Amino acid sequence: MKIRSMEELCEELKGKRLSASEGGGAKAVAKQKEKGKGTARERIARLLDPGSFVEVDEFVTHRCTNFGLDKTKPLGDGVVTGWGTIDGRKVFVFSQDFTVLGGSLGEKHADKICKTMDMALEMGCPVIGINDSGGARIQEAVDSLNGYGKIFFRNTISSGVIPQMSVIMGPTAGGAVYSPALTDFVFMVNGTGIMHITGPAVIRAVTGEDVTSEELGGAKTHNTKSGNAHFIAKSEEECFDQIRKVLSYLPSNNLDDAPLKETKDSVDRMDLALRDIVPTNPNKGYDVKSVLALVLDDGEFTEVQPDWAQNIITGYGRVGGRSIGIIANQAKIMAGCLDIDASDKASRFIRHCDAFNLPIVTFVDVPGYLPGVTQEHNGIIRHGAKLLYAYSEATVPLVTVILRKAYGGAYLAMSSKALGADLVLAWPQSEIAVMGAEGAANIVFKKEIDASSDPTATRLEKIDEYRDAFATPYVAAERGLVDRVILPEETRKELWLALCGMESKRVGRPGKKHGVIPH
Repeated sequence: MKIRSMEELCEELKGKRLSASEGGGAKAVAKQKEKGKGTARERIARLLDPGSFVEVDEFVTHRCTNFGLDKTKPLGDGVVTGWGTIDGRKVFVFSQDFTVLGGSLGEKHADKICKTMDMALEMGCPVIGINDSGGARIQEAVDSLNGYGKIFFRNTISSGVIPQMSVIMGPTAGGAVYSPALTDFVFMVNGTGIMHITGPAVIRAVTGEDVTSEELGGAKTHNTKSGNAHFIAKSEEECFDQIRKVLSYLPSNNLDDAPLKETKDSVDRMDLALRDIVPTNPNKGYDVKSVLALVLDDGEFTEVQPDWAQNIITGYGRVGGRSIGIIANQAKIMAGCLDIDASDKASRFIRHCDAFNLPIVTFVDVPGYLPGVTQEHNGIIRHGAKLLYAYSEATVPLVTVILRKAYGGAYLAMSSKALGADLVLAWPQSEIAVMGAEGAANIVFKKEIDASSDPTATRLEKIDEYRDAFATPYVAAERGLVDRVILPEETRKELWLALCGMESKRVGRPGKKHGVIPH
């Protein structure tokens, strides 16, 4: 029996490590680079704090013998897994290696991802998946499909417990797209990231539609049209910056607190410029992000899904160093009306913030739900109900700031007192009513207007009469539906006081398995 020396054993280990690190070999790596894409390990190194990555399962290989696959058994099986830190906080990560068997997912490839997700859940840490794969490994047949199923199950079980991020840096097709769809956020790199259920060739054969892969499932498509993605980046490096930024607002799990960020921006700061941003004329538009810039710490606002359903704004900010989630009607887009996409976008973000204990601040300037046959036939009722459901279900501190219009059912949907808002603040020009003064006057004073010798003058007079009587914050304040009417410049300070006062909020709910959200 030959006994090998320690030197020989160590050299063998080094050789295996080198083999695993080379992925699919120099030629395959070169092709990856030609497409402007990094390798699996390069991506992890760029994402994590330098030198923090600890790899797991680097020597795993598949056990398939079908179609000659037993002659190709690369170490790692096409995915790099492990953990490391971002800004000193532990995260788990997996990165598919397109240079190895096209990054295809087989049994052991899936097992590695599942182990990473299991460890992340047990340790209470975020998990980040970098997707760059040709899809299911055909040679492994049902074992490959089963692997996807196991990943989907873990995505669902981990939802609302640990943050889950999907990064699309290459092709992601067929069943592979459902795992990103089950995670909190989808980041895509423009020009290389692709997601679709069926490819252009299949669509052309079945429907006759001629479309490119980029048009069908590129980053711009999913960030502007489908709403399937949340962030678009020009480069992989920018994408990693986006991930780090988003994680900086979030706790590591649903039992932790979000990290505090030091700021020299005084919570007592009052900016008179706020008086000039929101017009008192309810028919004039403005950019609500200008309000956020003067209210949040250092003017910093990180928008989520900035290019989709732009009539509503969702994102993160801080007040006094504390992370908050923000929902805001965008008056310069469709007058800030709520529609199907806006309802979907906001309701999902509300539930995300509620799951991770982020207080939600809602800035309201809404004329109503968008009217129209298309909206009605496509289900504005059930989609709009999601917004009502999400706010009513939330147990985190809810602070509402009514900037101007708050009309009808949309007023209720935007975190009204009736749906559980803890504190409702209103600016002096707020109009809280069933509808705008113009429409209301036409109904309430119809007889007087019709009987008048000068209907136009009478109508204008009655509009002013209605506005003075009802389209103010004071009627709602008299009934306790507005807690405080504030000066615009007091908004930052009032938010800080509200957040401090509600940090110990505890809400009980009826015992149940789970609710049934409108579909």
